[in-house]
Amino acid sequence: MDARHVAALRDILAATPWVDRAEDLARALRLTRDPGGLLLVGTPDDEPWHLAAHLDDESRYAGLPQLAPSLLRWNPPPDAPAHLRIGLDRLAETRRGETLFVVNSAPEAPVSLLERVDDARRSGATILALDHGDPELAHLAHDAVSLVPGSAPVTLEGMQHLVSNAAGRPETRRDGGLRARLSRFLDVVSGPRVLDHQDSAL
Repeated sequence: MDARHVAALRDILAATPWVDRAEDLARALRLTRDPGGLLLVGTPDDEPWHLAAHLDDESRYAGLPQLAPSLLRWNPPPDAPAHLRIGLDRLAETRRGETLFVVNSAPEAPVSLLERVDDARRSGATILALDHGDPELAHLAHDAVSLVPGSAPVTLEGMQHLVSNAAGRPETRRDGGLRARLSRFLDVVSGPRVLDHQDSAL
């Protein structure tokens, strides 16, 4: 998905809370203290390579080295390049100021992952999550965006694009905040409110 498609997706979702949620996660990612402190992990069957590449790009374009993620792999081959053989053992070294971003495409995160996430949180790391509604993962996360399949208007992949794109953009002042966005969303769903005679006389 290129920048034009991400912009189009943002426009489509502009009247919903999902753009704000993506920006919330992006803001939290930018709070990572030092380069190398953003850790990205998925599940054994679905490692978030695509998101890692986009965050790496945004890090370079925006001049924000702390956005370049370390992709943690479940079974990294020993002959892989150094940046592609970082295993889950790295989580034992997490500390305050680092961020662990968990992307879980499965209905439930593996227990072994949840245990490591819990350990990282206890060591002071900030936990962020993007998932399909896993309550255990959401409970461990400081901030989580859960996209329930069939009800959310954006896919997990689409939200990853929104988050990575927002992470590389300068902070912008929100237009009226969440309350204003919800109001616009309700207008889109129910149509504009028709003024009655008493309202029109005011």
